[in-house]
Amino acid sequence: MNSTKLVDRSHQVFFNMRKHKFILLSVVALLLLSSCGHIVVKKTIDPKVVNFEAIYDADFDGVLYPSMMLALANSDEGLERPLFQISVTAPTNNAVLRIVTDSTMLNYVSITQETLPRRGERYTFEPVIRWKYETLYKLRQQGNLVLTFTCYINDEEVDVKNIKLNFRPVNECLMSLVGSDGKYHDYRWLFAAYVNEDHPKIDGMLSEILSQGIVTKFDGSRTEKKVDSQMRAIWFFALNRGLAYSSISCTSNGSRKSNSQYIRFFDDVYTNRQANCIDACVFFSSIMRKVGMYPIIIVEPCHAYLGYYSDKSKKKISLLETTITGWVNLPELDDHYDEATGHLEERYYQKISKYLSDKEKKKYEAGEMKLMDIKKAVSNNLFDRASEYQKENFKNNKDYYNDTLQPTYRMLDIEEMRQHVSPIPAAE
Repeated sequence: MNSTKLVDRSHQVFFNMRKHKFILLSVVALLLLSSCGHIVVKKTIDPKVVNFEAIYDADFDGVLYPSMMLALANSDEGLERPLFQISVTAPTNNAVLRIVTDSTMLNYVSITQETLPRRGERYTFEPVIRWKYETLYKLRQQGNLVLTFTCYINDEEVDVKNIKLNFRPVNECLMSLVGSDGKYHDYRWLFAAYVNEDHPKIDGMLSEILSQGIVTKFDGSRTEKKVDSQMRAIWFFALNRGLAYSSISCTSNGSRKSNSQYIRFFDDVYTNRQANCIDACVFFSSIMRKVGMYPIIIVEPCHAYLGYYSDKSKKKISLLETTITGWVNLPELDDHYDEATGHLEERYYQKISKYLSDKEKKKYEAGEMKLMDIKKAVSNNLFDRASEYQKENFKNNKDYYNDTLQPTYRMLDIEEMRQHVSPIPAAE
């Protein structure tokens, strides 16, 4: 290789090295400038002046009830007071406040934006939280949640606050709490959220109820006689399915301020054939609402029973003690009835004979009653008893239901409640 080419090659290598070094130094310089620029950005708003606060109502003791969020999903009025509040002091006139709530397993990213008109004035808002409703109604276990609220003013990040919550299963319904004001606050109106007239199982059930032959159609609350027949048909369906009384109310809620109860959903009652007083009221009310009847859940300090308007004018109320469904187990008769003789095995007959009239007993003894006749006779007798069971109690307590000083007595007209309380949808 001649000397001229060698020199040219050396110059090229040197040039390339200088070029690469220049590029490297330029990149480093840009990074340093960028870094320094970030460091030297000056905050123009003092967090101490803004004094940003994000709080969850202390009376709820850090407990979040998904059932409440679902019940009020379509309500314009909401709670008697907001669960979440944010407070800031305006650092300037017409400052633009933006609160960003980070996403969690139960909510999407949510933004609240407001204008703060006067410098130095304190403002309080209820932040918008976009709940993941499809997730809320699938919750069957309790868990923990941290909601993060970031405060921006005039697009400048000012402060961050975290709220730690314990969320409950969706079956858990808040019933009451004693507030910091020492007053009792009743939340049993949330029972209406568990009434689900839109449940997909109901249509198939109505066909089954009609096949019983007690009624030929459902036409809502037309006349007292038709209402009675329709209720007896629904009642017989529940008894013939074997709906049993099963008390389940305890929860793992450790709050010392609030009182809650586990409530079975419509499909839980239908599938497992077990219900306590409120579960059964929810179950019956769901079917009644579907066919155009007007159910009322009557709640007292330690009990709930069913009421319903007997006519479309809503002037007369009939009652039904739903726990009486547990007095008999009609399905167990199926394997102990002899079609040839028209008789049940003696021990099974003894279980149900007290729910037959003297006339029915004579027909039975003569072998003139088929199994379905026996079941319907028992069901009708129990329906009569269930209808009478709470009459005296209702009469004695009637004045309490509209007395604001007696909040432990309430009549929940489900149709009226629907204006504020949505049904919790069936889990997929």
